[in-house]
Amino acid sequence: MGKLRVHNFTISLDGFGTGEGQAADAPFGHAGERIHDWMFATRYWHEMGGGSGGSAGADNAFAVMHGRGIGAEIMGAGKFGPPGWQDDPGYKGAWGPNPPFHTPVFVLTHRPRPSIEMKGGTTFHFLDAAPAEALKIALEAAGGQDVRLGGGPSVIRDFLTEGLVDHMHVVQVPILLGRGVRLWDGLESLEEAYHIEAVSTPSGVTHLTFTAKSR
Repeated sequence: MGKLRVHNFTISLDGFGTGEGQAADAPFGHAGERIHDWMFATRYWHEMGGGSGGSAGADNAFAVMHGRGIGAEIMGAGKFGPPGWQDDPGYKGAWGPNPPFHTPVFVLTHRPRPSIEMKGGTTFHFLDAAPAEALKIALEAAGGQDVRLGGGPSVIRDFLTEGLVDHMHVVQVPILLGRGVRLWDGLESLEEAYHIEAVSTPSGVTHLTFTAKSR
């Protein structure tokens, strides 16, 4: 049976996974893209864009784990698109005609629509489902591989609350956002359910890995 994994999910020092004021031209709100500067500097990111160069150190080693052994993804409506995308029947996500997932992707939304098949093997499916039900569907689609939980923070929090996340990689970056959507709210004593390791790198970020004790 596959596992549910979170990779490269980035938060600020005060725990925000996205800023306030998300929009089509500001997918992370007032946080902007600086929350992901650590990843943009890696070789993994450069190669994702068809280029070369980038750092090959510890940040890169963590970043490349994002796609290994993944057969499906679950994401929230807020990751799929900015507020109001449900009112546009032609909206197909924020990644262009060839999204970077290359697997079935299950978008959690209270307003499902027909599936959308994209280039490169990505098909978006839209579910109005509780976390456990969505995970069961995604695991079946993954064909024995793992399922990646892509975010945003409220979706990851919902799956953590139900004890469904097997492995989680969170990257804490040295910025303060002050407002937005926090990851950790309501998750007091989460550390009791996970083995936690921390690795700090020269870029100034700290990689936190959570491995479930019961699995």
